[in-house]
Amino acid sequence: MGDSRPVYQRIADDLRRQIDEGVLAVGDRIPSRSELKRTYAASDQTVDRAVRVLKAAGYAEGQFGRGVFVTDRRPLGSLLRTSDTADSPFAARISTGAATTSLLWEATSATTTAPPRIAERLGIAAGDRVMCTRYEYLADRRPLQLATSWEPLALTEGTEVVFPERGPYARRGVRERFAAIGVRVVGATELVGSRPATTAESEALGCSPGQCVTVVERTHHAADGRAVETSDIVVRADRWRLEYRIAFAD
Repeated sequence: MGDSRPVYQRIADDLRRQIDEGVLAVGDRIPSRSELKRTYAASDQTVDRAVRVLKAAGYAEGQFGRGVFVTDRRPLGSLLRTSDTADSPFAARISTGAATTSLLWEATSATTTAPPRIAERLGIAAGDRVMCTRYEYLADRRPLQLATSWEPLALTEGTEVVFPERGPYARRGVRERFAAIGVRVVGATELVGSRPATTAESEALGCSPGQCVTVVERTHHAADGRAVETSDIVVRADRWRLEYRIAFAD
């Protein structure tokens, strides 16, 4: 039987194979549109679609006025996930081999209303007021992760912890902040998935629109079962691994 794959997919798969086998090395230029058309007897639209597939998969990136080049897909490191890092939007440290690098981040907070999916995770009504905090993380000046956190204002409004990154409990983490207002946080639930990056996410993380990102939905719970905080965390799936360290009780 013949190859039933669409022509654009066959071209993309062949280019991926050449990259994986080192025929096309990191930094090499992907053959031009005219070269690909001639090699694969394909149309402009077909080879353009094949190159878009490569870009979306993180194998290549365009450089304005120069062409499309093979990207470095080796993981930059591991995002550590342990009980010691549970209070940060995702991980307090980055493991990059022998060295461990501290994260730097910027955050902005604003009062808004909870959209339905966030309201469901927090156990509140859609439209209830929440504090929304958006984070951007850097490691060694490289974009690492994005995070958006929501906390019900019914719990924090009028207290010293209403702004997660301001006041006497700034950057103390969810557990310590809520403990300051008499709420004991006992655990967190995380759901890990993947999806294509949005245009805004790709611009912030330095990848192509549509490229695969790892998405973590994390929700902190109080001792009485209430959800006190929920976050969406986004990282580039091709550059960062998730490292979970699980301790077993004796």
